[in-house]
Amino acid sequence: MSVIGERSYRSVFISDIHLGTRGCQAELLLDFIRHVECERLYLVGDIVDGWKLKGGWYWPQSHNDVVQKILRLARKGVAVIYVPGNHDDRVRDFCGAHFGGVQVVLDCIHETADGRKFLVTHGDAFDGVVQHARWLAFLGDWSYRALIRLNTAFNHGRRLLGLPYWSLSAFLKTRVKNALQFIENFEQAVADEARRRGCDGVICGHIHKAEMRDIGGVAYINDGDWVESCTALVEHPDGRLEILEWAKLRSRSLVAGRGDGPRTADAGPLASPIAA
Repeated sequence: MSVIGERSYRSVFISDIHLGTRGCQAELLLDFIRHVECERLYLVGDIVDGWKLKGGWYWPQSHNDVVQKILRLARKGVAVIYVPGNHDDRVRDFCGAHFGGVQVVLDCIHETADGRKFLVTHGDAFDGVVQHARWLAFLGDWSYRALIRLNTAFNHGRRLLGLPYWSLSAFLKTRVKNALQFIENFEQAVADEARRRGCDGVICGHIHKAEMRDIGGVAYINDGDWVESCTALVEHPDGRLEILEWAKLRSRSLVAGRGDGPRTADAGPLASPIAA
């Protein structure tokens, strides 16, 4: 048994990994995968960043290790479902196909152990900028990468001072009025689609903001990202859903001097559970 301890779940949802970019937190994701067991793994879009790779190749060993780990899970019998996003939209050409045990779908319905149905979609189809002003989406993507580079340097300084991880871009999202309005419109749109399809809720990614809340009787859940917050949505055997903030768990463990990663006992205060 490792220092962290294994965590067993019925389902795990991760999105917005952005393999192929310098902002990708591949090492933290590998740390997460090593200590999690599940029956189903949903890859909810923007797993590989095709936009960035078009402009220049960046693919360190840790990014290759993530791909190999996921394929190994599929070989061991984990049901791996890949729902492509806008940054890996070329994968949508292969919807319905299986690659190394990984099933590619445009979107899907996930039924929890307690009988609730959730629409699983990346979410870019409900982003007006991506759909109708692609040039603006590329500009926004470039600005976001610059902010992530600044955030990386900022957190390096915080680690030297013994301080935990803190997301500058997430902080700015909560302070800028237009960003807040965009997020609100996005959340409402995906919740409306889930309601239209007769689902109890929606599980998505895209906007890099982990969230669990009720929108007009529909459970809106965003599993976050592995660039800033390093979060994942997990389903317990009884159907209870919970967001794990892996970066914060790991940072607090390091600050407390308890080893190289988060301990199982730390999960409670940092997780956001939701149930029927």
